[in-house]
Amino acid sequence: MHNENPTPGAEAPEDDYGLDNELEQLRAAMASLREEALRERAELDNQRKRLARDVDQARRFANEKLLSQLLPVLDSLDAGLTAASAETGPLKDGLELTLRQLLKVGEDNGLAQLDPLGKPFDPEWHQAISQIASPGHAAGTVVQVFQKGYALNDRLLRPALVVVAAE
Repeated sequence: MHNENPTPGAEAPEDDYGLDNELEQLRAAMASLREEALRERAELDNQRKRLARDVDQARRFANEKLLSQLLPVLDSLDAGLTAASAETGPLKDGLELTLRQLLKVGEDNGLAQLDPLGKPFDPEWHQAISQIASPGHAAGTVVQVFQKGYALNDRLLRPALVVVAAE
């Protein structure tokens, strides 16, 4: 007697082809999903890094407006000390102490004073307002500072106004 039912585990060749095809499609779909997941993970990682960088920048320069508004106060104290250079006494001492305290608060918040007297002129940090012949100085050297410059965490807030030695 001939059994019409195939033996268990035996499959028709066309069924084999259909399963192989389906298996390949599933493998391709899985590879595509894996690739997409890796791409999304990389994008999330990039966004996280970008956000951390933005937060760091915001934190580093949060005081920029306040410190910029204090620059004229520092200039006034500096000018007062220059005017009182020949004097001694509690008024001058008070001005010096106040200036030092303000500069310390600024430094604690990333502010740096630019006083380029005797240094080479750097157009990135200095603004030349004139040139003069200065036999005792090399050409391009800052020979006078009219107004000190300031930087906040290595970013220029205000250039120093300087006079440069001519050739």
